[in-house]
Amino acid sequence: MSSDHQGRMLSGILIIIIGVVFLLGSLGKLNLGHFFSTYWPLILIFVGIWHLINQNFRQNGFSLLLILIGTFFLLVNWNVLGANFWKIFWPVLIIGIGLWIVLKPKGFKGKTPPIKDDDLGAFIIFSGIKRQVESKQFRGGKATALFGGIELDFHKTILFENQATIELTALFGGIEIFIPKEWKLVLDSSAAFGAVEDKRREVNPEDSKTTLYIKATALFGGIEIKN
Repeated sequence: MSSDHQGRMLSGILIIIIGVVFLLGSLGKLNLGHFFSTYWPLILIFVGIWHLINQNFRQNGFSLLLILIGTFFLLVNWNVLGANFWKIFWPVLIIGIGLWIVLKPKGFKGKTPPIKDDDLGAFIIFSGIKRQVESKQFRGGKATALFGGIELDFHKTILFENQATIELTALFGGIEIFIPKEWKLVLDSSAAFGAVEDKRREVNPEDSKTTLYIKATALFGGIEIKN
């Protein structure tokens, strides 16, 4: 069974379950307010499972993090954790972030040039940087913002053999990247409690000979791509 078919089946099952819940509520057999206030974490668990199946079990980090967070809040709503909630919330969250970093997918396997950290290797924590990338043979790199912000400007950059791959990660922080409007962008993104947004204007990727591949992941943070 293909991952696409599995994803459709899972989506169909979810719709059926939602319909049954509302039907029971309409018949007075179920208190919808109490049900949703207690079982809303199941949404996170379901999205995690759906994402895991939809990506053919390759993108484990993002999916497992959603499942972990959903399970945690479900146990809280069931009063399984009791008064220990705040004592273990942050340690569990930090563990989840660590698992996500370790297990998150590389993306674009076999389709893009390899990442070269020597060209771009930015990691900040509790701070911020602005960088003008002026390399004339840029091959790619990585940038990670943890409780801080990164701004990258590629308007003076020339890509090696007209293509490069960069990996952006925002954890409780933000990354803003500016690229020329003439470049073609191929974006692969994952976000949980955050967003990855393409805010470019006046783009014409069909006529472009230069391609930038971006693997973007955001957790409690944001990544914006502009020109």
